Amino acid sequence: MHHKNIKAIVRKQLKINYRHWNRLNKKDKKRIARMVLDEVERDYDFNHEIKTSEPELLGIEDQMPTPGIMNLEEMERFIESHKNDVLFKLNRHKKHPTYLKDEELRYIDGILDDQIINKLLSYDGYSPCMRGLFPSNYLRAELLKAIKYPEISYRKFCGDDKTYKGHKSNSGYIGMGNKQNRVFIGLPLNKKKMISHVQMSQFRAGLSFKQLVNLMVYILYHFKKAGFLDGGIIHCVDSTELAIERQELLAALTIKGKNIRVYDEIDCDCGKRRKKRDKSEYVIGYRLHTLTAINANTGRSFPLISLLAPANHHDSHFLKYLVQFGKAIGLDLRLITADEAYHDNDDVIYSENNVHLITPPGSK
Repeated sequence: MHHKNIKAIVRKQLKINYRHWNRLNKKDKKRIARMVLDEVERDYDFNHEIKTSEPELLGIEDQMPTPGIMNLEEMERFIESHKNDVLFKLNRHKKHPTYLKDEELRYIDGILDDQIINKLLSYDGYSPCMRGLFPSNYLRAELLKAIKYPEISYRKFCGDDKTYKGHKSNSGYIGMGNKQNRVFIGLPLNKKKMISHVQMSQFRAGLSFKQLVNLMVYILYHFKKAGFLDGGIIHCVDSTELAIERQELLAALTIKGKNIRVYDEIDCDCGKRRKKRDKSEYVIGYRLHTLTAINANTGRSFPLISLLAPANHHDSHFLKYLVQFGKAIGLDLRLITADEAYHDNDDVIYSENNVHLITPPGSK
């Protein structure tokens, strides 16, 4: 594990000491990566016990449950307390519902409570009275683009695809002519108020991990309320590779037969992928480990939790963290099916979390 520890130290130093890493040119990145890697190797003591936590070694330390994350029961109490508020009841009326002709958008609009979304996604010092656009507007815009227009750019979606001079009111997607989309987002029909791609980018970048998880728990609350998490549910864990294109190797080091690599994107790494037709055996990027719920009666499935890690780590490291995360947000995990890579040979998953792991028989 020493090679993982060295990579974790290098990654941490680059992030702390070079906060504007993405703005550096290729030549400077190579020089800095080589310098930091050599310094860590020179000062590293292989005789000392590794004190770095396993999540840090795996590159998922920022994806662990943190204070402030709600489970399903806490989310239910949170929602009920807001529904009983007098001001909340007065503002539940949806404006211009007749313009929402699309069945999918109407369903999503009926689920989302803007005031609860604003509460979940607001930051410290948030003041609604000083805002024209709220977190709920940005979230709705993100959902609209992801569901209806995934193939276009944010600039085109917002009407900023040409020379940017303020916000264009003639966007074919959220402009004044598309009343359905404006109503779904919450933009006024009598004013040329728009959302720019810059604002949407800042909204995404400004969300903390706690806010993202609480938003996910909010959606899972509605899943549970609709009965999707009850009766005949089993859970599955699987992973998929996420390749990062045009990644250049900045510095490399081999220690005791283990390779330590630093790429342009600091967090990614090179790992082996499953055998796939017409694809290389190796992939530079990440591996996404996902816990999925499967309804055995209907055959429907939907993802619940994902952990994103560098591609060079073995799948077996991540099962317990997915289970712990699921338990932390209140999921009823009892039976998980996964391939052989997610083995539990030591019965740690069962002894610590009371979860049974089922793997298919070996192919050999």
